[in-house]
Amino acid sequence: MTASPLLDIAREGPIAILTFNRPEAMNPLGAPGDGDAFAAACQALNRDMECRVVILTGAGKAFSAGGDIKAMRDKSGTFGGTTPAISDGYRDNIHQMLRALYGLRVPVIAAVNGPAIGLGCDVACLADIRIASESARFGVTFLKLGIIPGDGGTWILPRVIGMSRAAELFYTGEVIDAATAKDWGLVSRVVPAEALMDEARALATRIAAMPPHALRHTKNLLRQGQQMSYDSALELAANTQAMMHTTADHAEGVAALIEKRSPIFSGV
Repeated sequence: MTASPLLDIAREGPIAILTFNRPEAMNPLGAPGDGDAFAAACQALNRDMECRVVILTGAGKAFSAGGDIKAMRDKSGTFGGTTPAISDGYRDNIHQMLRALYGLRVPVIAAVNGPAIGLGCDVACLADIRIASESARFGVTFLKLGIIPGDGGTWILPRVIGMSRAAELFYTGEVIDAATAKDWGLVSRVVPAEALMDEARALATRIAAMPPHALRHTKNLLRQGQQMSYDSALELAANTQAMMHTTADHAEGVAALIEKRSPIFSGV
């Protein structure tokens, strides 16, 4: 898999590590082509049944400081041209990146190594699990720039930390530290900076040991469950569960439990 100007992509067995790779500018997102690059990477990972979990992180001192402030100032790139052109830049580029991340079928762990601001915070919140280093910071500072949350954050953030706290962050533009983020449920755990990737890899390894088809279906059930009624969720679970009962991985899981050994799942 070829890395894009935005992403450095590495594989460690069933674990894919996607790193935002613009450290000199705190990993800004949304430059022209970012949407295509991110969509291509996510599409390849979805098709790769050997990939069972993704770790998303940032190079250097930041996870991502969000949109490119200099491009906003200069009215260039995604933020240049007429109002319709800027609107299309969001739809066809920034939103394409977000849709691709949301559409990843495998679990995503965000290893938040530093500031995750604006679009960077929205991206982190699209991960299934977030782990933060002690130097991580989180904020949705759009109003301080005289703009609105244009990246879907008003849909994403309330689902993560609740409406009241999300509104507080949006309306004040305040940035919270990692400890507060953990207290608010924005991240699962906070670890020393030097331990962040080891912690993420250890968690990813435990997830990757699960049966790959059941793992992907479980993520889908979690996502769909946020949008449907309880009865619809039960119906989807019944139909999906019926498929799982016919798999070799289910037979292996049952046998391993009876034989008191660790299962070895093959994705069959």
